[in-house]
Amino acid sequence: MAGRPTVLGIVLAGGEGKRLWPLTADRAKPAVPFGGSFRLIDFVLSNLVNAGMWKICVLTQYKSHSLDKHITTTWRMSTMLGNYVTPVPAQQRLGPRWYTGSADAIYQSLNLVNDENPDYLVVFGADHVYRMDPSQMIADHIASGADATVAGIRVPRADATAFGVIQTAPDGQRIADFLEKPADPPAVPDNPDVAYASMGNYVFTTTALVDALREDAADSSSVHDMGGSIIPMFVERGTASVYDFARNQVPGATERDRGYWRDVGTLDSYYDAHMDLISVHPIFNLYNAEWPIHTQVPALPPAKFVQNGTATESMIASGSILSGCSVERSVVANNVRIHSGAHVEGSVILAGTEIGRGAVVRNAILDKHVLVPDGARIGVDLDADRSRFNVTESGITVIGKGVQVEV
Repeated sequence: MAGRPTVLGIVLAGGEGKRLWPLTADRAKPAVPFGGSFRLIDFVLSNLVNAGMWKICVLTQYKSHSLDKHITTTWRMSTMLGNYVTPVPAQQRLGPRWYTGSADAIYQSLNLVNDENPDYLVVFGADHVYRMDPSQMIADHIASGADATVAGIRVPRADATAFGVIQTAPDGQRIADFLEKPADPPAVPDNPDVAYASMGNYVFTTTALVDALREDAADSSSVHDMGGSIIPMFVERGTASVYDFARNQVPGATERDRGYWRDVGTLDSYYDAHMDLISVHPIFNLYNAEWPIHTQVPALPPAKFVQNGTATESMIASGSILSGCSVERSVVANNVRIHSGAHVEGSVILAGTEIGRGAVVRNAILDKHVLVPDGARIGVDLDADRSRFNVTESGITVIGKGVQVEV
């Protein structure tokens, strides 16, 4: 009887995340807090671990201390069984240079592959919010006989211009072309108004990927990127297939959040993803106990509401105290203090922030340990905010980590 196929997970977590600045001023993009209690990387790691993948390497590079600490203190697997989730910083194993792209990151880390010698490699990005059972994609890859499989999500053609787009052959599975942000995205075979956007999640037959990485490394004209260099190589050879994310069945998923996937690469999309969490029937349901999002929650007491402090249509994390204030349509992380007479509306408040008496915070993102003094106004006068803070195209005011706001 043939043994069970062996799989190694590689998570690409070296992204600088410039469009999320100032949230990435002091941390890598996958380490950005999300949903009151989590980090962005917790979503991909939870998907892999829930699917029974227990050997995972996280390739890091940019401002990785916060990310490395989170992984090593949170993601502890059973060493008795040889399982692990380990951060792997850029090691310059092939000379004094950093990673020049996502493909180069894996090429410079082939020692990890050689050590495990897996049959298949699962290469996922680290900064999307979604649930997925990767084992179903792996099974699809094996059954197809392809060398490379790309997860594709169905999006309206009008929106697909912002993504890498997959054009399939008439069979609907083999990839005929891989287009980066095309002006006229090709439609999926069964719907002229929908296109396949790449999710940045891949499954490879190990020997095929290793050969492709070596070939790419020898090409001085290559950008050494997985989506821009390696996948087109397999497409040209006719050995790449698409996995339709719509077919992925996650236990406990609701009709409302089935197939949910958010690329939180901008401040506006990060904000919108938080607003998805707080409806009565959430667009993305964090409360699915059958496919949990794992993390390490601080040892803190429950959130406390005193002096008629209220919160409606909101999520309030442990350790926070709301005293005589009102919070509406907001996500508040742990150890936040909101004082009497303050009003917070439509906002994302990260851990350790303090909002003073009578202050107003509206349509804003406040990073960790921001101090908002008594009577301050944030998100009320956007012209005034622009002179001091970041304000997004949609009018969201963003304040960086540790800032002490002046009245």
